[in-house]
Amino acid sequence: MSSTTNNDYWPLPKNDPWSTPFAETLLSVVDLFSGASVLDLAAGGGIPSFHIAEEVGPTGKVLGIDLHPGQIQRAKTVQAHRVPWLQFIHGDIKKIPQDLPQFDRITGNLSFMFFRPDRFSALNEVLKFLKPGGQIALSFPSLGTFDPLWARIDKEMKKHKLVKEREALEEYRLERPSSDHVQGWLKELDMDQIKIKEEPLEIKSNPGQEFLYHPLLRNGFLEDAYECFEDQKLAETVMNSVSNDMESFTPLLAIRCAFSAWKKN
Repeated sequence: MSSTTNNDYWPLPKNDPWSTPFAETLLSVVDLFSGASVLDLAAGGGIPSFHIAEEVGPTGKVLGIDLHPGQIQRAKTVQAHRVPWLQFIHGDIKKIPQDLPQFDRITGNLSFMFFRPDRFSALNEVLKFLKPGGQIALSFPSLGTFDPLWARIDKEMKKHKLVKEREALEEYRLERPSSDHVQGWLKELDMDQIKIKEEPLEIKSNPGQEFLYHPLLRNGFLEDAYECFEDQKLAETVMNSVSNDMESFTPLLAIRCAFSAWKKN
């Protein structure tokens, strides 16, 4: 990875316990260069769009796309009038505007999780916007993320003789792609130089309410567990028991995965 600008100006935020570690894994597999054009998928608030813009420099171009207008506005507010070669637009990464050009690089931090339900077809569509000889690199939490937690929730569901809830939980867990899934899809799409990197990421919390309302977990992974229940009072009963038994599923490990592949000329 080459650099032509001062990366201390817009470093990855040190106070973000989720997006930044995944972005670090992503950036370790993407090959950026001065003057590159980059499409950054599910750019959110700009992690790592700003950093990428600094890497490619003023002769490059970075376009961040995100489905949520609030995130786009937040990124534009942070940007102000700086790094004018970086642009943020509102859009669905599974329905990218067809009038966009092809890019040297396509990146996406935590974006691959939004390719559901048909990740293969969504990936195939995205690759239409990658130049021949270009590289795609995306990061996501892969299969195995928080597995001991899901096992503990399942155990508590079983204790309460819950059938539909257990089926829903297992379906959710298995929906998460594995590195083997990704490698198979990329091979089927005739991509070259496929590289997949997985690293553990520990999420720390205390038991009880701190765990149940952990800002990272409750707005994402735990919310998915709650959605397995039709009866939310029952959900609270089950999850309260789980939250007070953290020693059975700690360390709480996410599997941060990043893949890289090149489009053949």
